[in-house]
Amino acid sequence: MDRALELARRGWGRVHPNPMVGAVVLAGDSIVGEGYHAEYGGPHAETVALAAAGPRARGATLVVTLEPCAHAGKQPPCAEAIIAAGIRRVVIASLDPNPVAAGGRARLESAGIEVVSGPGREAADRLNAAYLAATSGGDRPFVTVKLATSLDHCIADSSGVSRWISGEEARDWVHWFRAGFAAIGVGGRTAQVDDPSLTVRGALEPRSAPARVVFLGRRRLSLDSALVRTAAVRHTVLIGDGLVPNERHALTERGVDIILTSDLTEGFSELKQLGIGSILIEGGGRLSGSLLAAGLVDRFAWIVSPVWLGDHGVKAVRGFDVPSLLQAERWTVVERQALGQDTLLMFDRA
Repeated sequence: MDRALELARRGWGRVHPNPMVGAVVLAGDSIVGEGYHAEYGGPHAETVALAAAGPRARGATLVVTLEPCAHAGKQPPCAEAIIAAGIRRVVIASLDPNPVAAGGRARLESAGIEVVSGPGREAADRLNAAYLAATSGGDRPFVTVKLATSLDHCIADSSGVSRWISGEEARDWVHWFRAGFAAIGVGGRTAQVDDPSLTVRGALEPRSAPARVVFLGRRRLSLDSALVRTAAVRHTVLIGDGLVPNERHALTERGVDIILTSDLTEGFSELKQLGIGSILIEGGGRLSGSLLAAGLVDRFAWIVSPVWLGDHGVKAVRGFDVPSLLQAERWTVVERQALGQDTLLMFDRA
């Protein structure tokens, strides 16, 4: 299952909103075939692994990270391919909550195949957390906050300079990470000060370029900003209630979508209706704090760099109050990784 999960991760940025899936065919203790879902609309992991195994699949065990589909979509149903290949036993990490795709386990069992589910489920669910959230019927996107900070948890120095706290390897990882989200979001001050493009620039080209979202609040965004100038070619959304009618008209003429609300929950609900199922928030501190205070963060990716910025550095999270340690919410560490001299820590809400 560890190998199947490793394979599944290779679909990052290329298969969403579909899930990442990996599969391994075992004949005895030997791997005789393996595969993963590499491209949205392309062959599924199970059929790739079965094709690699060929006749050795008969009587073998298939280990797969997600319940095989039982319906015909862009690809034929994997459950039927498994039955036709003569697989004797199937081990599944996660069952598929999607009512359209689910039912593979029942179909396999009806064909006399032994099915075991559960091994590796925690890791598999984490891998496809955004997909699971999207298919659970929730009314907002899966929200990840990513912050790169100093050792004393600052995102900029006393004058507001933040480029670059983290090193090149960490910045390369961020572009890879961005590729797996439907949108990238920032607060209004970050958009004003940094004038970001919020694009993916790296070795991994996303199947679909993430939308750009700015939580403006009552701030303004210049028509000359990089986000507005490229809105006609890259989906751009502004959320806030401080824009007067002539500003809104000028922005919409340039291709910007505007959501008129100061309420974060309402704003996220509107994003979901626009088809945005996952979003990566990259600051600033006020926005991150407001999201945490509202309970709207599902995952926190923290890149910590070996530098100190002191008392006058810009704190990474602001406007988020915790009455006491006894009332503090404890999160679960799901990943630790060295990125050159920097360290990535990933946390999920417990």
